[in-house]
Amino acid sequence: MGNLDNILWQRGVMAIVNATPDSFYAASRTQSPITIAERVEQAIKEGAAIIDVGGYSSRPDAEDVAVEEEWRRVEMALSAAREVSADVAISIDTFRSEIVRRANDNFGDIVVNDITAGVGDVEMLRTVAERKLPYIAMHMRGTPQTMQQQTQYNDVVAEVVAELQNRLSAIDEAGIERCRVALDPGFGFAKTLEQNFELLAGLHRLKTLEQPLLVGVSRKSMIYKPLGITPDEALSATQAVHFEALRQGATILRVHDVAEAVQTIKLYEIVEKNDKGF
Repeated sequence: MGNLDNILWQRGVMAIVNATPDSFYAASRTQSPITIAERVEQAIKEGAAIIDVGGYSSRPDAEDVAVEEEWRRVEMALSAAREVSADVAISIDTFRSEIVRRANDNFGDIVVNDITAGVGDVEMLRTVAERKLPYIAMHMRGTPQTMQQQTQYNDVVAEVVAELQNRLSAIDEAGIERCRVALDPGFGFAKTLEQNFELLAGLHRLKTLEQPLLVGVSRKSMIYKPLGITPDEALSATQAVHFEALRQGATILRVHDVAEAVQTIKLYEIVEKNDKGF
């Protein structure tokens, strides 16, 4: 796997590159090769470890996108990203095995970032296993179109742990090695605002699953709605949540703002190094 060996086990920043016209944070939309290349170049310069390319918006109530349209966007983004760097690690934010196969065939090894943890496409886990690709499995119920009607939990943390454990069993059965797997608790996906904060406070309980954790909270509604601000105004508050996520055990931060997240990790690691406990 070259530079993808152990990539999911190393603390770092994943930069969001949205090749979509409808992602919730308008400033993150990059729909041309030029704007994508500029975004990738800046992210690398600021310290991103992984570039996460997406051609299918997964925000609540997002419209479905045909496979060919998703691939058109992803191919354009991957081509632009590889023009900037032949070496940077790239992940594909998709739940479709066809997109994974095309990306792998045309651009080499990639990380697969699957919001459905293999539920959205029955061929996904087998595809990842056969091609020995790193895999990120996210917790979600339903689809982006239905997920916010599926927020019934007695204990959101316990149920996220149990449902991710179930997906890990499917991952094992498919033959994907655990050294290539990270988990994402899915902040904002089939969770209410209050449940997102319950999940954040209990994130350390996911460490029992013994896999690295990716956290994606950047400028999301769980941050800006309680403060009465907009996604555009949520940069500093996002870093506060990032720090807590790291304290709770997060390994990778998936972000819009790379430089600030890198700084947050550096400060967290200073605190971690000097933490003598209570």
